[in-house]
Amino acid sequence: MGSIRRSKTKRRTRDLDQIHGDLRNPRQLLQLKALIPDEDRPALGIYHCVECAKYFEQEHNLREHRRGKNHKRRVRMLKEEPYSQKEADAAAGIGCASFYEAREQKRVDEEEQRKMEIEA
Repeated sequence: MGSIRRSKTKRRTRDLDQIHGDLRNPRQLLQLKALIPDEDRPALGIYHCVECAKYFEQEHNLREHRRGKNHKRRVRMLKEEPYSQKEADAAAGIGCASFYEAREQKRVDEEEQRKMEIEA
């Protein structure tokens, strides 16, 4: 039983909400793209897949990973907005009105932004 648990935690990757937070945080994104050599990472951390939070030893391995099914699935899942605490509260019936008003306002803002992009 112990060996099974060890292998599960050994191969565990970061959760989607954590990666989504990294992609939304400009400071974290700059730090990942800066390619500062890190002795603790494979190949000094140069070959890094941001979406999957994995490091590779060679550029070839990174290219093959990006062509793979697991990477493409992860990218597709990251395009969706993760659930927030407000959504969970609204599903439970707490603060529904304010959540739906904010959601509608966000949708209207996105439509206005798309119209401005089309006109420009």
